[in-house]
Amino acid sequence: MKIAIFSQDINQDVENVLQSILVHEEASNCNFFIHDNLRQCKINANNFSLFENHENLNESFDLFISIGGDGTFLRSIEFVRNLNLPIIGINTGRLGFLATTKKENLEKSLTKILKKKFSVEKRSLLKVFTENNCIPMDSFPYALNEISVVRKDTTSMINVKTSLDGTYVNSYWSDGLIVSTPTGSTGYSLSCGGPVISPTSNSLVLTPISPHNLNARPLVISDSTKIEISVSGREDFHLLSIDAKIFTVKNETKIYVEKSDFDIQVANINNYNFYKTLKDKLLWGKDKRN
Repeated sequence: MKIAIFSQDINQDVENVLQSILVHEEASNCNFFIHDNLRQCKINANNFSLFENHENLNESFDLFISIGGDGTFLRSIEFVRNLNLPIIGINTGRLGFLATTKKENLEKSLTKILKKKFSVEKRSLLKVFTENNCIPMDSFPYALNEISVVRKDTTSMINVKTSLDGTYVNSYWSDGLIVSTPTGSTGYSLSCGGPVISPTSNSLVLTPISPHNLNARPLVISDSTKIEISVSGREDFHLLSIDAKIFTVKNETKIYVEKSDFDIQVANINNYNFYKTLKDKLLWGKDKRN
C-alpha cells in the first residue's frame, strides 16, 4: 500500500500521530511518502520517502493522510487534485468537521486505515475563474468548502450583483456573499445563517454576509447552476477567497463559479455517519428536554 502523509503544522500532537503511523504493526506492508516539511519532526522510522507538491503524486498511490484540522484537510486537496486518491483526516485540531478519526482513537483506527478497510464518499468541488485572469496561473482555483467575495479596506457595504444561468437574480447590499458546497455548509455559510446540507446532495447555497436587505435570505440551488458575480462599492478592490486562499480583485470584474468536473474522495472508517457527526460536533439532540 502506497500512502502520502501531510500536515501543515509541526507540533507534538502531529509528531505523535506520525510516529504511531510509521511504527504501527501494519506499517511494514506500506510504502510511506511524507511531505517535505514533516522531515523536521522528531520521528524514528526509515521506511519513508519525501514529496514536495502535487507533481510528486500519481495514480499509484492508495491513500492520502491529512494530520491536523479542517484547514490542513482543505490544503490536502491541492496535492490530490483529480487523482481520485482517497483522503483520510486525522484530527489534531479543534472542531475537525472533515476528519474521520481523532488522535484519541488513532490506535483503534490505524489497523483499518493501513489495511485499506474504509469506505469512500465523493465530495463536490467549486471551480472559480475570472475575466482578465485575476487568479494567478499557479494557483489551484478549486474549493471544497466555499468561495466568498467580501469587502476590502472599507467599513461600507458592497453591492454583489449575482446572476444564475445567465439570469440576473439579485444585488446583495452586504459585507459579501458566500457560495458554498454541501461540505462547506457547516462552515462559514452556517455562521452567516446558511442551512446545513447533506454532503451527498447535488446542491450549492448562496449565503449573503450581513445583508442590509432583510428579505435577502440564503438560497439553495442545483450544483449544475452557472454562477456569475460582480462587485461594486466605494473602494476599487474587493477580496475573493477560495477556501483558505485570498486574492485581491478589481471591482466590476466578473467572477464565474461552477461545479468542478472532478470530485474529491473522502475516506471514512468506523461507520462514519454525517448525522452522527452533526450531533457530536454541533451538539444536536443535547437539549436537556430530550
